[in-house]
Amino acid sequence: MKWLILLAFLASAAYVHLRGRVRLRLSRQITDHSTFMAPLNVLMYACSRVPASRYVAVDQFPELAPLRERWQEIREEALALRAAQQIKASDQYNDVGFNSFFRRGWKRFYLKWYDDAHPSAAVLCPRTTELLRGIPSVKAAMFAELPPGSELRKHRDPYAGSLRYHLGLVTPGDDRCYIEVDGERYSWRDGESVMFDETFIHRAENATDRDRIILFCDVERPMKYGWATALNRFVARRFVAAAASPNMEGDSTGGLNRAFASFYRVRQYAKRLREVNKTLYYTLKFGLLGGIFLAIFWPY
Repeated sequence: MKWLILLAFLASAAYVHLRGRVRLRLSRQITDHSTFMAPLNVLMYACSRVPASRYVAVDQFPELAPLRERWQEIREEALALRAAQQIKASDQYNDVGFNSFFRRGWKRFYLKWYDDAHPSAAVLCPRTTELLRGIPSVKAAMFAELPPGSELRKHRDPYAGSLRYHLGLVTPGDDRCYIEVDGERYSWRDGESVMFDETFIHRAENATDRDRIILFCDVERPMKYGWATALNRFVARRFVAAAASPNMEGDSTGGLNRAFASFYRVRQYAKRLREVNKTLYYTLKFGLLGGIFLAIFWPY
């Protein structure tokens, strides 16, 4: 039975790695979160009611129409937040999902995260949070800023239970400010929206001298079967919600982010070791993974 489980895991991981045209280096893929999430994500792909494509037609989600129709009201609240310097990087290690993005200029203000609106968002963005409250399929939302010269390096998101929606609010209107999903580029425009599968490898860059602010949403992936919908919601509620990160005091912090500060201290030691001795770093890293593998699968 162990070997059947191992075979299913390896087949799922291989599918995730080979899916699409753009891939991570094998050495990175082995330790990427998408490898460990592969069996669950392959199940989500198999049960998905939308096509397995990089970009998904937004008109398949008519419930999102109010966001496009009232994008200027949403923009007003985003601009007020930017003026108040509330769209910002976390000043603590309490955003496990996006911590690496902050180093290259990306900023955010959470509106909700797999729950109702953050208290700070309900106060500072009442119209946007009220709109989002009327669209239950939107599980998470934020204002995301990509200032001039900023970039997000290629990555894929860990869980396939959602699709990513972007609504342009303040954009350069320039093709040098773009997102690239599995090698295919899209450039944001004010009032225009796009949806894509964030488990394809993607990257973003703003090579202009103008700011870019979008409404960024995780929209529940529609499923063919009721049991798959129930499983997706269970995982989102029990695990994805644990990555909740606060905007300010009074907002909730999920369990993953409460533990992240301790984990990050260990990660910093590992980074210093890699700078001093790469051979030892990779020997320890893959030795640990190999030890875990043997502990699970070696026959007694």
